[in-house]
Amino acid sequence: MSNDQELPESTPPGRRTGRWSYPEINKLQRLYGHRTEAQIARELNRSLQSVRRMIGKVFDGPPHIGPWTAKEVRELKDYLGAADLSVISKILRRSEQEIERKIQDLRGAVTQRPWTSDDLQLLKRYYGTRKDADVSVILGRPLERIQEKAQELCLAKDKAYQRRTGKAGKVKMPRWTAEEVAILTEMYPDHQNLDIARRLDRSVKSVVSKASDLGLHKSPERLRQMGRENVQSRYEKTSDGEAATSQGGEQPPEREMEA
Repeated sequence: MSNDQELPESTPPGRRTGRWSYPEINKLQRLYGHRTEAQIARELNRSLQSVRRMIGKVFDGPPHIGPWTAKEVRELKDYLGAADLSVISKILRRSEQEIERKIQDLRGAVTQRPWTSDDLQLLKRYYGTRKDADVSVILGRPLERIQEKAQELCLAKDKAYQRRTGKAGKVKMPRWTAEEVAILTEMYPDHQNLDIARRLDRSVKSVVSKASDLGLHKSPERLRQMGRENVQSRYEKTSDGEAATSQGGEQPPEREMEA
């Protein structure tokens, strides 16, 4: 009998078995709701059956009843549009009917108001992976304001989102021309990605991706300027009595999402 025949099909060579470690469980808690069970199994190098059993244990518990806490509402918004209702119900330990009612409440609370730096960072975080209608609920802003601001910031849907929604073949950016590459190469070191995106009529993600492909980097002076802008952003938040968060600043150069 060959080695391949001796090994059970559900336990291929190299796959982890046995007791779960605390880091594995913590990673499972972070990923569930944002990744499929199959994706989690691959990332953790565990069988799908093992992942499903651990999900049942980790998210088991008495149902939550009564008024929603601010933490629960934040978690609901974080999973909205990324996970099925049944998954959100399991994570929050609230019934699907309760969750649907809360989503309707959030839709009813949508209002027009000035954009804050935190709002803009949340828009950049969620826009690429969620439906516009879900982003409207998450940010509590009218759908048309979401779409206008996304266009202003040259945001685009991620390729994974387009594949998931069946739009991958319908929404394609044109190929980069030699002239565009030359402009990108000249501007990237010293200019904001948003300025470059507007100049080239492309999304910021497209600009960042192409710059990475070309091995382009921000200049030392631009990096220093980004640092000063991050410090100023955090100072403004703390001055307003709000806690500074990591979402308030720019991303590293290769993944930068400047505004």
